[in-house]
Amino acid sequence: MNPYFSLSDKVYDVTERYPELIDWLAENGFENLRNDVMRKTIGRTISLETAFRSKELSPELLEKQMVEIIQKKCQKDDSASVIQHTDSDVINVAGVLPCPIRVQLLEKLDNWLENQKDDIKYELPAASMGIEWLRESIEKSKTDELADIYLSAGFSLFFDKHIMGRHMDAGIFSDLTGEKKLNAHFDNNEIDLKDPLRRYSIIGAVPAVFMVNTELLGERAFPKSWSDLLKPEFADTIALPMQDLDLFNAVLLNIYNNFGEAGISSLGKNLYAGMHPSEMVKSAKQKKSEQAPLITIMPYFFTCMIDEKGPIKAVWPEEGAIISPIFLLTKTSSQKKIQPLVDFLFSKELGELFCLDGKFPSTHPQVNNGLSPEQKFIWPGWDFIHSHDIGKILAKSRLIFSKASGGII
Repeated sequence: MNPYFSLSDKVYDVTERYPELIDWLAENGFENLRNDVMRKTIGRTISLETAFRSKELSPELLEKQMVEIIQKKCQKDDSASVIQHTDSDVINVAGVLPCPIRVQLLEKLDNWLENQKDDIKYELPAASMGIEWLRESIEKSKTDELADIYLSAGFSLFFDKHIMGRHMDAGIFSDLTGEKKLNAHFDNNEIDLKDPLRRYSIIGAVPAVFMVNTELLGERAFPKSWSDLLKPEFADTIALPMQDLDLFNAVLLNIYNNFGEAGISSLGKNLYAGMHPSEMVKSAKQKKSEQAPLITIMPYFFTCMIDEKGPIKAVWPEEGAIISPIFLLTKTSSQKKIQPLVDFLFSKELGELFCLDGKFPSTHPQVNNGLSPEQKFIWPGWDFIHSHDIGKILAKSRLIFSKASGGII
């Protein structure tokens, strides 16, 4: 039992004591809590455990995340942080962090910064807040106004030739991690996340897998691969995390790379709805008589909330999980002052936090990601990325998908 609350406590009582939990709970399927009247009425009648189990979520897993949010709030405000000293230039870090590990990562970062001599300023909100602010910042910035380090996922941001691509071509950023070989899961005969041009660093990945509601499957063959999801028998059955724009982009880009425009069109025709992953977990567990998606594509992390004994089955696709890479972009001219921070951000310690707490496998060669050899990954590859305008491909793919899905995008 944690020292802050009990799972038997009423939702209202816990959110009154710790209002920082309201937005987090809302993002995880309890949207009504944003309405103060609803929170004060219904919230007084239901316990945390009952609320979680009503949506078939794991109370133990969510309790741990709630405690981490509270502990972080007790230490300091959960937004941006500035550690100031007087004997060196400011190091600027910008980006977004995956929600499930953001609190833990910032705590480790703050602890590390306490022993450093440099002025370090970071702005690292949760990925759920979106990256438009980051995109606008980079678009408007001159070279000397760019951050020293960017930490974020971002196919559309970091591979767009008109946004970050122009700075990459000018040699402004380069891989400063110093590793010659990455984790075996990402450095083998089938996949290699090490940029041959030494411009980008990838320190982890958000894997996309899918789940199948066997009660809705009927006589259709159980889908085991991405190619199966494009079959006409799965028309109007698939939920996609369209609010998680970068994971959605990762899915589109990989479908385009492997199955072309026809594959994008087929995926659009098979769309049931665009949902937030937490909504998917809830809807994927609805009874057969209720309206629900047959298949849900979602981050691997959320599949851990599913009851293995229930009708919902998680599938690691035969071709491999589609990944949305987590980038660490480092400014070449800042190497002397940022190298210690780069080494920390690409360390075994942080890599283990990524894979253990968030199920976001690390590329650090010494980290055990807890995956079997059969749990492979796919992505377009560096040859494809460096030879194509990824921004244009994604824009075109979204148009094809939107047309095929009836404008749902």
